[in-house]
Amino acid sequence: MAKNKTINVKGTAITIVEQHKEDYISLTDMVKGFGDDTMIYSWMRNRNTLEFIGIWEQMNNPDFKGNEFVTFRTQAGLNSFNLTPRKWIDATNAIGIISKAGRYGGGTFAHKDIAFEFGSWLSPEFKLYLIKEFQRLKADENDRLKLEWNLQRTLAKVNYHIHTDAIKEKLIPPTLSKDKINFVYADEADLLNVALFGMTAKQWRDANPKAEGNIRDAANLEQLVVLSNMESINAVLIHQGLQQSERLQQLNKIAITQMKSLVGNKQLKKLK
Repeated sequence: MAKNKTINVKGTAITIVEQHKEDYISLTDMVKGFGDDTMIYSWMRNRNTLEFIGIWEQMNNPDFKGNEFVTFRTQAGLNSFNLTPRKWIDATNAIGIISKAGRYGGGTFAHKDIAFEFGSWLSPEFKLYLIKEFQRLKADENDRLKLEWNLQRTLAKVNYHIHTDAIKEKLIPPTLSKDKINFVYADEADLLNVALFGMTAKQWRDANPKAEGNIRDAANLEQLVVLSNMESINAVLIHQGLQQSERLQQLNKIAITQMKSLVGNKQLKKLK
């Protein structure tokens, strides 16, 4: 679970956690300006509420126990009917509402769709402020992710120049023709291609005749990050005077190690 986030709605701090890769808002925090947790139980007893959260589960939860939902729905409206978040979760295998134990950070949380519905029940004004602050939070997160992505692209460009400068300084004699110079650049680019992708640019084109772009255009985000790192590392190895075969072995080991580290990385997935 990712680090908790907080928004302030009309003077009330409301915690947001990540569950099932979605944002869940604390209903316990939401009721602080209105009463206590008993308001959540009263809301859940309401027939309209039960219909809403039941339909939400049917749309979003393949493991939802619909028969139990039907049982609850037939009882809704009776004076004897009582429903708590834990009872609802245990009986129906619901995922839209979660109950967290603990003095700090505990309480009842709901998927944002359900939390907004609860906000309407508390106060239409409160719901509007809740949505506004939630949207502000998501906009700030998107801006941060864009900044990180732009930084990665800038670093890739810088590393590219470091790489080509090292090739120019150490591998290209000044008497070479322009065509031969371009060949050396391409040869070193293919060194990285082989180390990371296991093939040269030409081998990739021959294997993918209908594909648009080149081997690097088809790379995923993890591969682009590793490629950027390898350009900088290869520049260092060139300055150290290592032969191309030695550099290929080292770069291949580095590519394998870094790809293993990046595959499944949660922060990198957010950039996709």
